[in-house]
Amino acid sequence: MTNPANDQYDNHRYSTFKPNHWGYYLLLVLAVLFAVFAAHSAYTIEHAGHHITGMNNHIVWGLPHVFAISLIVAASGALNGASMSSLFGNKAYKPYARLSIALAISLLIGGLLVLVLDLGRPDRLIVAMTHYNFRSIFAWNIFLYTGFIFIGIFYLWMLMERKMNRYVTKAGSLAFVWRIILTSGTGSIFGFLVGRNALDTAIMAPLFIALSLAMGTAILAMAFIAMAHWQHQQFGAALAESLEKLLLWFLLAVFYFSIVHHLTNLYASEHHTIERHILSGQHSVMFWLGHVLLGVAIPVTLIVLRPIGSIIKRLIIVSILALLGGAALVYVVVIGSQSTPQRIFPGHEIVSSNFGDAGFAAYSASVWEWGLGLGGIAVAVLLSLFVLRILPFSPVAMSDDGNKV
Repeated sequence: MTNPANDQYDNHRYSTFKPNHWGYYLLLVLAVLFAVFAAHSAYTIEHAGHHITGMNNHIVWGLPHVFAISLIVAASGALNGASMSSLFGNKAYKPYARLSIALAISLLIGGLLVLVLDLGRPDRLIVAMTHYNFRSIFAWNIFLYTGFIFIGIFYLWMLMERKMNRYVTKAGSLAFVWRIILTSGTGSIFGFLVGRNALDTAIMAPLFIALSLAMGTAILAMAFIAMAHWQHQQFGAALAESLEKLLLWFLLAVFYFSIVHHLTNLYASEHHTIERHILSGQHSVMFWLGHVLLGVAIPVTLIVLRPIGSIIKRLIIVSILALLGGAALVYVVVIGSQSTPQRIFPGHEIVSSNFGDAGFAAYSASVWEWGLGLGGIAVAVLLSLFVLRILPFSPVAMSDDGNKV
């Protein structure tokens, strides 16, 4: 006899993902085109220099960093599917645990690729990986990112090897703790930047954790629905309802920490100028329309009031809005914080200056930055589809209770 718990991870319940659907081929073609354009964009920026982008000495992290950080944050949250099954015992997620891990690793690699190409000297990556300044949060993140990939591969081994199934919970616990630390480290990159007055706050860590949970869940929902549709399978109602409830609470958590962040800044007089810049200045449209309205208000309203009867359609719309709103929030944090004046000499009055403290800097992303950023998404999609095509990660038709149909 076999253990019922282990039977959930039986290899015979999975297959490679090779759908014969026009939507699948369209996604594949678009991903290839964007990846090729990203390679051309990276080559152009590398040889012409960053002066062809919208970045400058004031705003050194541009739109590619927004894409990269969004992908990295979403990668941590994409592990929700595996965590829900291994740690919280939700049977509806168990058939999708492998897919969840594969998506998480692919998203992380896509985000890291954008970071490496955007930094200007990708040829010096080996130096960055062999020489560390452990007083820098950037050095610690190298270990967090590579560790996440290795732990994800180890987690997959526990799931796929039948005799190792008894260690799935322990592997899931390690992956869960690591992803929280990783997202905290990503948020702390901004929280530790004392040179940027708009940041330098510990609230960035929990804000990024909540953001990762929301964006990762949204990506999982869209991936699950697409795979079921392309394989002409019925998407489970129990799983759809669970994803919708998770998105509701995660979006509310993002909004809560965002409110706390801005209320704290409004309480401190030294941050009033910065808050006016974010809430009613240059980045106010991105904040209110992108983050608050599209990213929180509309999706929460759709989930609570349910004006759209079909839960699948509603879940797709909510997921898209959650991703757009999350990216808008990352944009405000990354670009908005850099565009504000720096306090180069705290406690002193600056009579005249033309550098970072001279005023609010303008930024407009170039087509090369868009190409590089979208290329990160394309690489993540291509890597995910490649892994699903060669490894048995796609679940066969399942009922809501986790049994074969």
